[in-house]
Amino acid sequence: MLALGLLLNTVGIGLFCWLIFTLAVHAVPFFVAINAGIWAFHSGAGVLGTPLVAVAAGGISLAIAQIAFAITRSLILRAIIAAVFALPATFAGYHVVLAMAQLGVPSLVWREVFACVGAVFIGGTAWTRLAVFTKTRPVEPGRAVGDSPQPVLAAATREG
Repeated sequence: MLALGLLLNTVGIGLFCWLIFTLAVHAVPFFVAINAGIWAFHSGAGVLGTPLVAVAAGGISLAIAQIAFAITRSLILRAIIAAVFALPATFAGYHVVLAMAQLGVPSLVWREVFACVGAVFIGGTAWTRLAVFTKTRPVEPGRAVGDSPQPVLAAATREG
């Protein structure tokens, strides 16, 4: 029974850490979703319409950021878009790791060290997750961005 309790505690803490980490990485879409949901509820959307508005607003904000990041060719603009997502995630990650470190680390200095390292990891992950689905393509004059000389899925030919 003791082994089962230790296993379940470890799984529970790991699940909690994963959930907090994911929420911190998506801090901006979550913030947009919460604000849109509150606005929808106060404007009379009701209990059924509020979650729909909130999820749509959060998803649209994430999609817009990923599309804008993928479309732009300027490194400065890409850095600004990524920073809009990474800085709030870094701030949230710092506070989450600091709160978790207060549970088991007695030294104030080590709490701050763990919080700073956690903030760097979570901010870096937010930066990476925004850029993970983007693939830059060279700009060629006179041709659309999605126009490709070869089809993406070429059919195989059979001889015989």
